[in-house]
Amino acid sequence: MRLTFASYNIHKGVGRDRRRDPERILTVLHEIGADVVALQEADRRYGQRETVLERSLLDEHHWQVVPVARRPLSMGWHGNALLVRRGITVEGGEALVLPTLEPRGCILGRLEWEGHRFQVAGMHLDLSGLLRRKQIVAACAAADAGNLPTVMMGDLNEWSPRKGALTAFGAGWQVLDCGRSFPSGRPLAALDRIVHSTHWDCAGMRVHHSAASAVASDHLPVVAELELRGG
Repeated sequence: MRLTFASYNIHKGVGRDRRRDPERILTVLHEIGADVVALQEADRRYGQRETVLERSLLDEHHWQVVPVARRPLSMGWHGNALLVRRGITVEGGEALVLPTLEPRGCILGRLEWEGHRFQVAGMHLDLSGLLRRKQIVAACAAADAGNLPTVMMGDLNEWSPRKGALTAFGAGWQVLDCGRSFPSGRPLAALDRIVHSTHWDCAGMRVHHSAASAVASDHLPVVAELELRGG
């Protein structure tokens, strides 16, 4: 079983030209062609925290939303949302409470496709290195409790290419370096990461850099093709 996973901080739909354009974000997602996408900053930060991607637009583009929102107008939890293409069964989702000083968080979706159950976590981690480590440990513990093949994705806010908070994932996780994704105009850092459990093999990874993605957000999406061992 091979699936394409992507992580994308959409900056509340506001591009480098300072225009909020949800259709442009969906254009980038169409270019990627992923099966599962973890979004960060998918809801507005203040007020009623309404989503920046209307449900009608997502329906038109054949996306399912993993149910984790705790507010009626939101799509995610602290801006984190999971989109799943039609055909993959969404069994459920939950918001994880992480140690934090900022409005950041992690969500976990349980999915099934072709008889294989797996889970995907989407996260946006703290600016503090100490808290990032604690958040990663907490997210990994929650994922381990599910005892399923797991993919974790998000804006980890870690500037170190291989060390720093990334070492908190431990031996049971493979941290992929898809490439530099921030800032989108001239990428300098690999802030956006895809991490998988040992149940998967990576068949390819990349940063998605196109004319649309270069202006749609301040981050570029990262993408990985993963194949389930024995699947």
